[in-house]
Amino acid sequence: MGNENINTAKKNALPPLFQPYEVRQVSFKNRVIVTPMCQYASDDGHVMDWHFAHHARFSLGGVGGAMVEATAITRDGRITHGCNGIYLDSHIEGLSKITSLYHNQNIPVGIQIGHAGRKGSAALPLDGAAPLANFDPTQAWEIIGPSAIAMMDDWPVPKAMSEKEILGMIDAFVKATERAIQAGFDFIEIHGAHGYLVNSFFSPISNQRSDKWGGQDIKNRLRFPLLVAESMRATMPDSMPLLYRTSAVDGIDGGTTIEDTLVLAKELKAKGVDLVDCSSGGIIGPSGRALTRPSPGYLVPFAEEIRQEADIPTMCVGLITEAEQANDIVASGQADLVAIGRQLLDDPNFVFHAAEQLGHPDPWAVLPTSYGFFLKRR
Repeated sequence: MGNENINTAKKNALPPLFQPYEVRQVSFKNRVIVTPMCQYASDDGHVMDWHFAHHARFSLGGVGGAMVEATAITRDGRITHGCNGIYLDSHIEGLSKITSLYHNQNIPVGIQIGHAGRKGSAALPLDGAAPLANFDPTQAWEIIGPSAIAMMDDWPVPKAMSEKEILGMIDAFVKATERAIQAGFDFIEIHGAHGYLVNSFFSPISNQRSDKWGGQDIKNRLRFPLLVAESMRATMPDSMPLLYRTSAVDGIDGGTTIEDTLVLAKELKAKGVDLVDCSSGGIIGPSGRALTRPSPGYLVPFAEEIRQEADIPTMCVGLITEAEQANDIVASGQADLVAIGRQLLDDPNFVFHAAEQLGHPDPWAVLPTSYGFFLKRR
């Protein structure tokens, strides 16, 4: 190949952030994924007009994929009264409108499903996020967990789940999966992070049972998360990816370590999970609490280690705000996908701007056709 052809090939090459990526039969046109972001704006779990406006912004900005916020599999599995739900058939219609927003732009969209566990029955974050039982008990509901251990001293003690309740919860995950499929989602993510129910079974901080569902033996603490994944995988079409969000570390003494999470990731892969979405912390407080202070890309090393050591694709998250930063993560093989939240709230056209900054051969092509047509000519 002559120098002229080499230069042309380089000029036309897509930056790593904009190279397509496939998981099973779902194709992402680039590596930027809208991370799940709770809006606390639902009515008995039903999405409202706010959710449509929220997602419409991202659907027009050129993202490679998106996920709907943490969505409760039971009414009592919500964090707050304003949380999203997928525990009623009537939830399907509104969620279908969100999937249509993305599908109209040829963008795959997923949903994160889970149960709040001992972190449920809380006030809205804008109202302080304190447990309702402490100041508005008439609005509170019973919280549950693997063990009767409160999240913090000023939080209620959860009811320790019986084996019958544990098996019933797995069935609730299956029913939620069926509804997600009916709503048209392209992939599903299990919320196994941030101290919520699935994560609380995995962590020795919150799971001190003496039966096969927990305790010091990591195999027992893995049992519930793995059965959830296995049951959901059996319910989903082979073409549909299953993701798992994990807290790579609890970030406190006696909590889960990256070595524990590597064991989890390998077992999840064996159960048919396709990708691990790497966050951290939250077992005794806010999500994101980790062994290191939050700084740009501070969770990326966890995604890299899980990707390399567990041999499973990963998605990273955490203060990813710059185009070069996101591109370097993909280019260096630290993660396969980059989940972005608050930066997209600030700039819904982040992906388009990244395409311009990174030398994409046709940055306008990442936008809807009419947007790209007119912006190219301004």
